[in-house]
Amino acid sequence: MKLYEEIATFIAKTAGPEKLAAFRPSKAASRRVELLVQKSKEGEITKAERAELDHCLQIEHMMRMAKARARQMSVSA
Repeated sequence: MKLYEEIATFIAKTAGPEKLAAFRPSKAASRRVELLVQKSKEGEITKAERAELDHCLQIEHMMRMAKARARQMSVSA
């Protein structure tokens, strides 16, 4: 199992399907990501902002994996 899969499984087991399904980033965090995406589309993003956006996208992917794992666990339980 790859490290990110282990982390996603840990998050799923720890938080549980209900808490994970209900999780949403704050409005401020969502606005920041939207701004970074817009700047990227317009070609006006700095290297630091690109790194921040990439990090946000990695975290989003991890959370999607954790939510999927939690759903699988609740179905098989």
